[in-house]
Amino acid sequence: MNNTLLVTKRNGTQEPIELDKIHKVVAWAAKGLSDVSVSQVEIKAQIQFYNGIKSAEIHETLIKSAADLISTDAPDYQYLAARLAIFHLRKKAYGQFEPPALYTHVKKMVDAKKYDEHLLEDYTQAEFEEMDNFIDHWRDMNFSYAAVKQLEGKYLVQNRVTGEIYESAQFLYILVAACLFAKYPAESRMDYIKRFYDAASTFKLSLPTPIMAGVRTPTRQFSSCVLIEAGDSLDSINATASAIVKYVSQRAGIGVNAGRIRALGSPIRGGEAFHTGCIPFYKHFQTAVKSCSQGGVRGGAATLFYPLWHMEVESLLVLKNNRGVEENRVRHLDYGVQFNKLMYTRMIKDDYITLFSPSDTPGLYDAFFADQDEFERLYCIYEADDSIRKKRIKAIELFSLFIQERASTGRIYLQNVDHCNTHSPFNPKLAPVRQSNLCLEIALPTKPLSHVNDEEGEIALCTLSAFNLGEIKSLDEFEELSDLAVRALDSLLDYQDYPVPAAYNATMGRRTLGVGVINLAYYLAKNGVKYSDHSANGLVHRTFEAMQYYLLKASMELAKEKGACPKFNETTYSQGLLPIDTYKKDVDGICNEALHYDWDTLRDDIVKHGLRNSTLSALMPSETSSQISNATNGIEPPRGHISIKASKDGVLKQVVPEYQRLKDNYELLWELKSNDGYLQLVAIMQKFIDQAISANTSYDPGKYEGNKVPMKVLLKDLLTTYKLGIKTLYYHNTRDGASDNTDKAYVEEATSKPAQEVIIEEDDDCAGGACKI
Repeated sequence: MNNTLLVTKRNGTQEPIELDKIHKVVAWAAKGLSDVSVSQVEIKAQIQFYNGIKSAEIHETLIKSAADLISTDAPDYQYLAARLAIFHLRKKAYGQFEPPALYTHVKKMVDAKKYDEHLLEDYTQAEFEEMDNFIDHWRDMNFSYAAVKQLEGKYLVQNRVTGEIYESAQFLYILVAACLFAKYPAESRMDYIKRFYDAASTFKLSLPTPIMAGVRTPTRQFSSCVLIEAGDSLDSINATASAIVKYVSQRAGIGVNAGRIRALGSPIRGGEAFHTGCIPFYKHFQTAVKSCSQGGVRGGAATLFYPLWHMEVESLLVLKNNRGVEENRVRHLDYGVQFNKLMYTRMIKDDYITLFSPSDTPGLYDAFFADQDEFERLYCIYEADDSIRKKRIKAIELFSLFIQERASTGRIYLQNVDHCNTHSPFNPKLAPVRQSNLCLEIALPTKPLSHVNDEEGEIALCTLSAFNLGEIKSLDEFEELSDLAVRALDSLLDYQDYPVPAAYNATMGRRTLGVGVINLAYYLAKNGVKYSDHSANGLVHRTFEAMQYYLLKASMELAKEKGACPKFNETTYSQGLLPIDTYKKDVDGICNEALHYDWDTLRDDIVKHGLRNSTLSALMPSETSSQISNATNGIEPPRGHISIKASKDGVLKQVVPEYQRLKDNYELLWELKSNDGYLQLVAIMQKFIDQAISANTSYDPGKYEGNKVPMKVLLKDLLTTYKLGIKTLYYHNTRDGASDNTDKAYVEEATSKPAQEVIIEEDDDCAGGACKI
């Protein structure tokens, strides 16, 4: 390399490359980091320089050279690469490294219609200057490389056509805070803004994609999850498709309940014609979901729900299967299959499950969710009624088909609808939960739309955030963090727009929130406990008790100020029932930890003052938002100490927190001998969580004879899930022999490729067994 090579500057002029200048930038980025070599980064970059290279390309080459060196031996390269990327990002956004004054920046962005004009209406220049004093732009240097790339790819306001970026991360955090607390009284709002900004920008609070990408912009839809239920009429089905399009276009993940749609061959118009069945309408929903790309932030996606006893279930279970022709497959949706105790009991007793069309069995579909005793009574009556069209199938055959499709696609999910209604914040007689969402952690009431502008229907929205357990030093910190999270998210419900009346009415009535966690794997490692050996059970019980207690307390205190949600009377909380009263008592057999908080006083306060929010907690996957905080995602054990996650921005490497100190404490996914310990932790969390949990099951065929996962193992996990009161199961992960560093489920989601098929060994040992549920 010599100095005769020329660099093309941003203004088009050329001059010799200044290696000293490059060295200073890399040395600045490396300051305070361990086990990184400035010269190694420079050498890797310089061999890629060429005559006339653009200055931006030089910087991008340096970033990539540093990123390529990220490893468990030298994890700090992820920070060196991140700092170089931040330097480059700010130069692109501002033309210089130092960000402008906040007020100047906001005014410019509002004029350009990139920020919501209300910012200049709600705050004075003096208040922006006060906020400027809160901002610590050096916190940008705490991001890992993967975090910066996620920010750049998904969250920072930009022109996605030209690639222009308009802001850096600390402006994002402060302006999210400013938007969410804009309507608070002048004497208190700046304090809330500062505390919320500090919590978010130091990674104690994790914000989801719709909030990070959208709050401060003119687009005002920030709920992460939308639940839409279809009725059994053309008007309702078309209204559902219309609502899907509106919400997919605004960054929301969709849950679609299509369980009411009558089966193929059912009479319509008094027998004038035969019904075409579910599949054509599922295709209609798939088209609606894929109609929008969500502004380049993430692709449209949905999970569609139906009951195991639906007449068409054998065809519906294989809709995602690679075999078959396009006419009988709907592969670009995921599916949630709904179970209850009667279905499991039939399987355990080696009995039959009878399939019906919901249209032929009045009251059965509604009772499936609202009243389990009534469901079983009606089910048995309809089974004995020879005038009703039906089909009987051995329960073990139907369960086996479900398990095989779940294993081969990884994306056939499970919902235990009885647990979703008996251990629920909602009174199932008044507001039954009939579905979940895209990621299987939301459990909210819905009502089908009868037409597009139906105000009597109910589209459920849930607005999310998460606590970073890795940053929690004491469980007492949940008190302030819960107050901040509940107030911010509750404000957001009034701040955002509602493109469908049924969503507005439902949200204003129920004011549902879902606060979860990220970084559980690091939290366990830091505390010297593991997933698999039950050593974490007590810690998890104490942690999630504290979390739910303080979330409920925060919502109760907010109800004192602003009033309880209008439909508080439809919650079990209004009856004095708390999650600690309704959980599956089998959990006590795996964890005998005592309760540590004053639940009786809280119960009395909630009955007296109400809650501002019908729901408060839900444990979501947090795949991308956890990367921003350099955290392990959600509640999952990592697949490797270094994760390699595919995104539309390329492959991003990220090392688990405090790897060098805690590497022996981390328990990796494929080190778990079974799902038992993990499922026990999920059940303990579910004791307190008022919605549901994105819980996965994972299998390594190499641990079994003939590289086949026995059917009895898979059935046992389903029964364990049900017995311990777990509401939902999300991904089925299969170890495929690739590097453990690859987050397979994430890569599949990014590339839309199906999971590798796993061969299931038929084994009927569980049929007729004595498993008690």
